[in-house]
Amino acid sequence: MKSLKYIFVLSCITVLFSACKDNPQAPEVKTVTVEASQEKTLDPNATYAKAEFNIKGMTCAMGCAKTIEKKLAKMDGVKSAKVDFDTQLAMVEYDVAAVNPGTLEETVKNTGEVYSVENMKTVDAFSTETACKPDCKKACCANKEGASNEKMACAKDCKKACCAKESQA
Repeated sequence: MKSLKYIFVLSCITVLFSACKDNPQAPEVKTVTVEASQEKTLDPNATYAKAEFNIKGMTCAMGCAKTIEKKLAKMDGVKSAKVDFDTQLAMVEYDVAAVNPGTLEETVKNTGEVYSVENMKTVDAFSTETACKPDCKKACCANKEGASNEKMACAKDCKKACCAKESQA
């Protein structure tokens, strides 16, 4: 029994000294090459159109709106895409030879089963006005041409907190 004890202690000391060297090896450095993401090249001679449409079914800004925005922006022929969660509005600029409104709608629907596209229209310029907030007083809001009260937008000179976000833009 005593001999087993000496053998055990001797083996522990041997492991201790062999594991702790005065001159440890330098750590191994590995170089990993990562393929550069393929940058989208846009045709400078292309004819670009702008489309605006509402997206129903979004429940959050980061998960839903940003995911849809990224999917639209990655499409070949799409110059820019922006999805605003607050207004449920998507604004996409695309090459008419490579993309059409149907493919934009299909991309949104393929992003998630709960998303649907409504009121797709081609526009000359993107909307910059957002609807007047429900808690904003009507005196602060300017009625759009011939629109109902639901289509109110904050007046440019409005100083109320509900319109402050717009006036900073």
